[in-house]
Amino acid sequence: MEGSVNKQSSKGKKEDLYHVIHKVPYGDSPYVKAKHAQLVEKDPEAAIVLFWKAINAGDKVDSALKDMAVVMKQLDRTEEAIEAIKSFRGLCSKHSQESLDNVLLDLYKKCGRVEEQIELLKRKLRLIYQGEAFNGRTTKTARSHGKKFQVSIKQETARLLGNLGWAYMQKSNYMMAEVVLKKAQMIDTDANKACNLGLCLMRQHRYEEAYFILEQVLQCKVPGSDEMKSRNRAEELVAELNANLPQPEFLDALGLDDDLVKGIDDLLNAWGTNRARRLPIFEEISSFRDQLAC
Repeated sequence: MEGSVNKQSSKGKKEDLYHVIHKVPYGDSPYVKAKHAQLVEKDPEAAIVLFWKAINAGDKVDSALKDMAVVMKQLDRTEEAIEAIKSFRGLCSKHSQESLDNVLLDLYKKCGRVEEQIELLKRKLRLIYQGEAFNGRTTKTARSHGKKFQVSIKQETARLLGNLGWAYMQKSNYMMAEVVLKKAQMIDTDANKACNLGLCLMRQHRYEEAYFILEQVLQCKVPGSDEMKSRNRAEELVAELNANLPQPEFLDALGLDDDLVKGIDDLLNAWGTNRARRLPIFEEISSFRDQLAC
């Protein structure tokens, strides 16, 4: 009898360990089978079929719909995933609507439906302004790469504004993008939004302003600047900025000789690696203006 109990206990522990390792729920319902197909068998097509069965059976519809959309996105069935969420989100609970919106945003972004992305971001921002986001709470628990963390209303507002600014940039509406990105930075500044703002200013040919913002990232004066991805992006944008700047052909009109023009070009190349506080071309323009004034 005692041996039988020990065997059952050992079996139970093995099953618990199995579910922990594979991150699958207990049971044999359609949703559990779908998660097993997705995470253990690595069969996304079978998982989608089982997620549909779970939705039709009313089995964990909130999770089934969201998980199915994520799997569809991985299979480049993005449009189908969007239609599924729109058609069946009415079956889901109120507290799941926000996470479904987040999935929709990713889907819109992937398939280039920028207008819908903008409208959804604006709607989510209106919910914050009306005090209806986070189910009336000031923070919520989010998950990224399997880890849970707390997000405040302030952080979420800045994140949504940053995404909205980037969406406006995809529509080449740089003036609106600038306004939104600056508001996002005022609320909760970070290196990624700073790089986006720098790029936005570059697209408006406001090079000196863009350089100043990007240099804040390179000098680690912005939160997140120490992340390699942000630093690399800032360096790439500065390199693009230097490469696209108009060259000082106007110097020829001032009657300067070729040697001086070549010397200035050499300085521009050298300064491009040293990252002076201002872009080399702006330093030169200021210097020659001073000389002409004399």
